[in-house]
Amino acid sequence: MSVNFIVKLSDFQKTKKGVNGPIAKGLFYEGTNGSAVVLIHGLTGTPNEMKYIANYLNKSGYTVVCPRLANHGESMQVLKRTTWQELYASIREVLVNGELSEFKGPIFVSGLSMGSLFALLLAQEFRSRVKGAACLAPTLFYDGWNTPLSKLFFPFAYTPLRHIAYFKESPPYGIKNEIIQQRIDKYYSFARLEDMEGAEQYGYPFFPVTLLHQLQLMVKYLTKKLPDMDFPVQLIQAKDDDVASVKNSKFIYDRISSKIKEIVLLYNSYHVITADQERETVAEKVTGFFDRLRD
Repeated sequence: MSVNFIVKLSDFQKTKKGVNGPIAKGLFYEGTNGSAVVLIHGLTGTPNEMKYIANYLNKSGYTVVCPRLANHGESMQVLKRTTWQELYASIREVLVNGELSEFKGPIFVSGLSMGSLFALLLAQEFRSRVKGAACLAPTLFYDGWNTPLSKLFFPFAYTPLRHIAYFKESPPYGIKNEIIQQRIDKYYSFARLEDMEGAEQYGYPFFPVTLLHQLQLMVKYLTKKLPDMDFPVQLIQAKDDDVASVKNSKFIYDRISSKIKEIVLLYNSYHVITADQERETVAEKVTGFFDRLRD
């Protein structure tokens, strides 16, 4: 989702959880074709943004697991202290001690935005088990058409100000579909920093600059790993992505060593392509890619 301007706010005193406690931990659907997919939602997002593609994959026979990223569903005070290593650990747990720890069939991974970068790391670490990765709107740089001010604020990520600075989400929220966009706006427009109501469905209305710092650290780590990645990779991105331009997909495509790799462009969506106007096309492309790798 877009981060169009920055808002400085004082830290609030009490740590609050969601209205009914922490947000639900994630999605799990048992499959029938002997293969599984790990889906990874975006930073400050929610498993709900992956629900359509999760259902589509499951109807095609795949076991699907979409964990909730570490500390997502907790208060902003808790979330903003999370490191990228903690976020990644909450994903790899699915393969180490979680739902797929004893899974014997082929496993695939797919993520949205920053989640797609974690998908690449997961496929690299578990390359003997993971057979391919689908990166959806990969985000290494905030260079989309609706982030013109972001570069001015990136330096904050390396100063103590990052602990009290936040971006506030603004229209179009990564969504081209006007109906969905209006639903999000109804919540985000009046949301307060500590407000958790609606976060389960739409994600956090604020983006801590501390997490921007963690994203930058993770990108530096990932960039060094890209030349060693030789597993099949699919990259899907909207031509008019408002958050991250197609240069992000091309950056990955040009640096990985995969013999099987492809870029798929969309022409009627913005950043959150798993929930926007071409979500069915995205689900079809990802499922088809994984199906070909199973053959």
